[in-house]
Amino acid sequence: MGDEVLSVNGEDVRGKSAFEVSSMLQGPNETFVTIEVKHGNCGPIQAINVQRQLVARTPVFYRLEQKDDATSVGYMHLKEFNALARKDLVTAIKRLKDLGASYFILDLRDNFGGLVQAGIEVAKLFLDKEDTVIYTVGRDPQSEKAIMAETEPLVTDPVIVLVNHNTASASEIVATALHDNCRAILVGEKTYGKGLIQSVFELRDGSGVIVTVGKYVTPHHKDINGNGIEPDFHNIPSWSEITERLSQCNKLRQG
Repeated sequence: MGDEVLSVNGEDVRGKSAFEVSSMLQGPNETFVTIEVKHGNCGPIQAINVQRQLVARTPVFYRLEQKDDATSVGYMHLKEFNALARKDLVTAIKRLKDLGASYFILDLRDNFGGLVQAGIEVAKLFLDKEDTVIYTVGRDPQSEKAIMAETEPLVTDPVIVLVNHNTASASEIVATALHDNCRAILVGEKTYGKGLIQSVFELRDGSGVIVTVGKYVTPHHKDINGNGIEPDFHNIPSWSEITERLSQCNKLRQG
């Protein structure tokens, strides 16, 4: 067994996901973080003071767009799902709201994915508590496991998600989560279609083998892998049409 991280800045991290621990380790460049590490099963416990360095660039670009009818639209381009994706998107959303944005565009075109967990956390920013983000399915097709939002959304305004043939993996999880929960419409092209859950197993000679252990299925139980997701529109419709479509979607959803 290798080293085990026990705490970050005095906070116990046992039981937390790798994504949560990674987020705790992040901070301003050149600041310090104290990590408590246990070396092996029976090894000593050591406190290490580590200086943070800038290793990941922000994947978020955003701006406020003023339309002819005085509509204020918050445009956000998310280039990839790295460790900064959720944090920087939260910053973008809050700043755009402060500037008066009443509609949002989330651009996932040419976003091939990245950290799936980061994609799941981004999707939760737009979903109501207990909405389904995605289902994971193992070898037994009957064994679906739902991943759900635990908190209230940061964004409740109408959303357009821009997609194309290079929108893949974590991007498809976000797009379908927002679409199937009546939070957004999809505009653009059919997506790539990558939804496998894969694990890497190390072999004795030091090489590795990638094994598919499951797949991701949308809240509407659509298999993403190899199929992709069809958009609602190929061109951006009016915001009044978007609002009406989302309203109808919610009425059907509520029965």
